[in-house]
Amino acid sequence: MALLGNFVIAILALLPAAFAALQPGPPFIRLDKNDAMVIVADLQEGLYQIVRDFDSVVYRNSMIAHSAIAGLFDIPIVLTTSAETGPNGLLPKEISSMYPSAPLIRRNGEVDAWDNEEFRNAVRAQNKTQIILGGITTDVCTEFLALSLRAEGYTVFANTEASGTFSEKLAEDANRRMEDAGVILQGMFAIVMDLMRDWRNTPGSLQVLPWLDTYLPAYGYVARGHEAAVLNGTLAPGEEGL
Repeated sequence: MALLGNFVIAILALLPAAFAALQPGPPFIRLDKNDAMVIVADLQEGLYQIVRDFDSVVYRNSMIAHSAIAGLFDIPIVLTTSAETGPNGLLPKEISSMYPSAPLIRRNGEVDAWDNEEFRNAVRAQNKTQIILGGITTDVCTEFLALSLRAEGYTVFANTEASGTFSEKLAEDANRRMEDAGVILQGMFAIVMDLMRDWRNTPGSLQVLPWLDTYLPAYGYVARGHEAAVLNGTLAPGEEGL
């Protein structure tokens, strides 16, 4: 009887943990292309040169890809620069030429873009609640703005590939602080996939695959390999039935 009693006690002790495991987790917050916008924060030619947590070629591509998300999904974009007449420099022409009519807020002092009234008005005018954000540096221009946006009630998706800083440690510290504040950290591919939702949508396979071929060639070449196999491929001996 004593053994049975101890067994029952052990089972009862496990029940709270078992019930806790069955409780629903946090909600899956999805990007909605009808309620999302992109912010380019200080992705400037001078600041680009201080980024040390990414390969320079990879990061340049990521900056441009981040900006191009707005065009792919036809969602609003707001651009901002910090002291662009000084060493921070201009936005790369690959970015500025994409959106000649988009709001471009040239800040001349404010570190946190949200402290600039013209920038706040430009963001609010888009009437969106979801922000896709990338900037230089991760621990200042992205982090400060992300925290300010969260305080205003926005849902913020920080594109972790589009923000760069002096070191990996600084990026990790900034990402941890943002995540603690409810900022959602995602890479470019996840952001694009969530905005698309279904390859049969528009934008869908027809528009997104060529975009990925430009900005994520590792995936683009998967599609190219399939195209080559269908149009020009033959099975080698031993492949059939594998």
